[in-house]
This record gives sequence, structure tokens and C-alpha cells, in this order.
Amino acid sequence: QVQLVESGGGLVQPGGSLRLSCAASGIIFGGSDMAWYRQAPGKKRELVAAISSGGGTNVVDSVKGRFTISRDNAKSTVYLQMNSLKPEDTALYYCKAVALGVGWIGRKEHWGQGTQVTVSS
Repeated sequence: QVQLVESGGGLVQPGGSLRLSCAASGIIFGGSDMAWYRQAPGKKRELVAAISSGGGTNVVDSVKGRFTISRDNAKSTVYLQMNSLKPEDTALYYCKAVALGVGWIGRKEHWGQGTQVTVSS
């Protein structure tokens, strides 16, 4: 059973920080590519940051210099450190795995349930 469980969201003032966590189970975490997406009300879900199984990272321009993605393979967890938060960062943040596993061949896509981030005064 594959599970991706996000945590760490909440309400924060502009300029504040949050760290999101996504704990994965049921996948070969060390061999899986991970990413964070977000979706604001009325908007399409968009990629925020990605980290490959080898540790290479990509962060979209709108959050570059403010957000950092990282992973801890020993804990099967991917993180998104968010600093200097802006109101436009408000969204439901989702964890995604493009995962290796024992129950399928190749890589399959899995999504978490999302965690809410609200940036407001």
C-alpha cells in the first residue's frame, strides 16, 4: 500500500517560514523521484520543486531563492523549506512520487492528500 503523507502546513504571516514534510511508504524511496506541487483556488495545479533519486533539484522561478527541496532517504521523507513567504504562495501543497516499487514494473505516479499553506496578515 503506497502512502504519501504531507505535514507542516499552516497559517503564516508574509515574510514568515514553513517547512513541509512528505513521508512515503510502500515505495522504494531511494530510487524514486519526488516533487512538490501546489494548487490555489480556481487555479491549475503547478509544479513548485522537484528532486531526483540522485539528489538533483529543480525549483520554479517564482519561488527560486526562497524555497528549497531536500530529501532524507533514511527517513523516506522529502521536505520543502519555504522562506520569505508571500500571499501568492497560499495554496494546497501536494507531494508526488514517481516511484519504484515491488508491486509494479518501472515507475508509477502517486500523490499525497495535500497540506494547506495560507500566507496572510
